[in-house]
Amino acid sequence: MFLSQIVQADGSRAVVARHDGQPARIVPGVASTRDLALAAIAAGRDLTAEVAARGAGNTVDLQAALDEGRVLLPLDHPDPAHLHLTGTGLTHLGSAATRNSMHAKADPETLTDSMKMFRMGIEGGKPAAGAVGVQPEWFYKGNGFNAVAPGAALASPGFALDAGEEPEVAGLYLVGPDGRPHRLGFAVGNEFSDHVTERGNYLWLAHSKLRPASYGPELRVGPLPDHVEGKSRILRNGAVIWEKPFLSGEANMSHSLANLEHHHFKYDLFRRPGDVHVHFFGTATLSFADGIRAEPGDVFQLDCPALGLPLSNPLDQQPGDAKPVTVAIL
Repeated sequence: MFLSQIVQADGSRAVVARHDGQPARIVPGVASTRDLALAAIAAGRDLTAEVAARGAGNTVDLQAALDEGRVLLPLDHPDPAHLHLTGTGLTHLGSAATRNSMHAKADPETLTDSMKMFRMGIEGGKPAAGAVGVQPEWFYKGNGFNAVAPGAALASPGFALDAGEEPEVAGLYLVGPDGRPHRLGFAVGNEFSDHVTERGNYLWLAHSKLRPASYGPELRVGPLPDHVEGKSRILRNGAVIWEKPFLSGEANMSHSLANLEHHHFKYDLFRRPGDVHVHFFGTATLSFADGIRAEPGDVFQLDCPALGLPLSNPLDQQPGDAKPVTVAIL
């Protein structure tokens, strides 16, 4: 089952459920995926059972809603400050090669910190059930104010040195009233980053990740397949200028999802009741690694059938400003 959120013709919000081979339908009696999940937690059942209990509403043409800009993020929060955008890197087999080339040291016999981190994941990222594995690289992308709806523009700030896509699987979570995280499902996500800044010094990774991100249009309910395939494209004036397949799922990862989830939610800060978390699990595919530089107006398109409809976002380059930000003194 797939879930999405739309704005209806009258301006009201609605949750839409879609099963493979069946038309998408409004989920009656609920206006947000978050509220649907809270109701499921309160009733002691999963999302599929909660949707089934509500019956089937009117049919929806999701593609038309996308074309009209009426599709929202599949999971959000009424207060964007309570939505956390985070991620983990060096989690996929092959992901270290690109990172290593960006951070290579003069001595080829000396492992870069990136390669050391990747090797740690290979050796200890998939612990036995009930055990805790090695912690991954972790980064913060911002809160809900940095979450961009499907079809909306990803804005690169004027001081950015690059504006590049990262096709990833994102886990979507809601923290229950008792502080326990609940995974609602997965969505394809564009973990938009500044790779030139990151290449300048790996300690600038934190700066390079503070960019908007998009995910959706749909949320896949249930487990993630062990092997996930998709295609990442960049379109310029309607024509594809770059395309490459990407892989995800645990069969293509150096860490288990459970291990990545543990090392995120082990912090009390991330177990605040009612908060929403969108966590990007990493990638091994970047147009930047192939020497591609996106231009304003280019469209990033991520097509991953296992996670629902394709995700598209145009690039918007914000104007530069050489003036420093000044802080007022009270």
